[in-house]
Amino acid sequence: MKKPLLVTDFLDRARRHYGDEEAVVATTGERYTYDELGARVDGFAAALSDRGIEKGDRVAVLDPNTHYHLEAAYGIMELGAVHTPLNYRLVPDDFEYILEDAGVDAIYADYEYAEKIEAVRDEVPTEVFVTNDASEVEGDWEDFDELVEADGTFERPEMDEDDVITINYTSGTTGDPKGVMRTHRTESLHAQLVTIHHEITDDDNYLWTLPMFHVNGWGHIYAITGMGSKHVCTRGVDAEDIFRQIVQEDVSFLCCAPTVLNMLDEYYEENDVPTEGDNPMRVTAAGAAPPESIIRTVEETFGWHFRQLYGATETGPLIGTSATRRLIDEDSDERFALKKRQGIAPLGTEIAVVDDDGNEVPWDDETIGEILVRGNQVMEGYWEKPEVTEKAFNEKREGWFHTSDLAVVNEKGMLAIQDREKDIIISGGENISSIELEDTLYEHDEVAEVAVVPAPSSQWGETPKAFVVPASGDPEEPGTDGDELVSFTREHLATYKAVSEVEFVESLPTTATGKIQKYELRQREWDEEDRMVGEG
Repeated sequence: MKKPLLVTDFLDRARRHYGDEEAVVATTGERYTYDELGARVDGFAAALSDRGIEKGDRVAVLDPNTHYHLEAAYGIMELGAVHTPLNYRLVPDDFEYILEDAGVDAIYADYEYAEKIEAVRDEVPTEVFVTNDASEVEGDWEDFDELVEADGTFERPEMDEDDVITINYTSGTTGDPKGVMRTHRTESLHAQLVTIHHEITDDDNYLWTLPMFHVNGWGHIYAITGMGSKHVCTRGVDAEDIFRQIVQEDVSFLCCAPTVLNMLDEYYEENDVPTEGDNPMRVTAAGAAPPESIIRTVEETFGWHFRQLYGATETGPLIGTSATRRLIDEDSDERFALKKRQGIAPLGTEIAVVDDDGNEVPWDDETIGEILVRGNQVMEGYWEKPEVTEKAFNEKREGWFHTSDLAVVNEKGMLAIQDREKDIIISGGENISSIELEDTLYEHDEVAEVAVVPAPSSQWGETPKAFVVPASGDPEEPGTDGDELVSFTREHLATYKAVSEVEFVESLPTTATGKIQKYELRQREWDEEDRMVGEG
């Protein structure tokens, strides 16, 4: 038989079997069981219904990782409306663009971020405004807690697994964000893949450091809920608080950007705090892979099990994972290099690394190609952008999503990303991987963070330039100099790959999920040029 795959099934299952079990540890100190969480979800769905929200309407959520985000998301989806989470690090102009682009009818916004919406309120189509503390927000906003406690009813509409149920906006590292449409089916199957490959069980306590808005927290708003596990919520990323919560709440699992692991490493070195409660810990990182030294610290000092995830907003995000215990010898010196790879495809997913003609490159760990993917977790398409959607799925191979990520593949089929197409530096006709240069510079003791981009060169067209956050934290007293770092790359790489220039900075521009926004650095370097040679 065929049963429709619906995202509402995840909370339904938790309420049915885990109703008396703790579901959420709130940032405000409250603790909710799955029965209590479900009642609040129903209350929000009823309130939205009373205000005219129907199946297919877009409802935005602007919130850090609190219980309100979970309640709002599931309340929206119980109506068959389209959950549209927003990146809280954006500015009012960005919100105006997204709310207008998606045609958002209602919004729930955390009191700390509601002023950014209030600033563009008269410019957007949104008519219903809800916050979790109306007394802290200027303007006419309804209070979330009052709404969920009011008497109200709603009817869950007929829903089909191919209905769009969420729109996730891309992080905008290469321009205006695009609305990624995901259906009940894509979300459900992705969450099942996450559950399997992250080994999620009903006794997991999951710590939210990864933003819930980011591809629905990589699908964990579904997976953790559906398994009856516990959500430990946060309002932001703070190293001291993370270690405290891990011990206090016996956390067993978290997902994060590599920058969070760097933060934890630095805090631990200065404070030597406990790194585990009663449960063994595992952590998944994504984005640019962390340096091997960080993975070593995570595993050998913290005692956590590390795995790397590779993905994209368009794919839910899971495309590849290094959670491959039989392919990695835990006693081998190579294990950290293997664990930082983007790994192999999850179940039901096909990956092809192809050349410009769409032919698969050999598994020789040398030949670079673009990663293409197809699987049930891949998006329906971009919201109201059919031409962009068509190109994304058909440029080199018909029916495959084109990631623009460039990788090599080893003899076991494990991916290792070399760069994004726009991050390859073409210097004197030679292709240079910025990631390879960054990995090399991370091995220098005085380098805390680094991003390498192409800079103009009258001799070579473009040449690698490194922006370095020094370990000292002070770009005026970096503990090294540019010449030393240039020499360091020459010692470890082919001469033509070495960086030509180093600039010390206090911080690198990043998205809320920790991705370095290289396009900002590239724009700075090429601002006075007609075009970038490699269009990098």
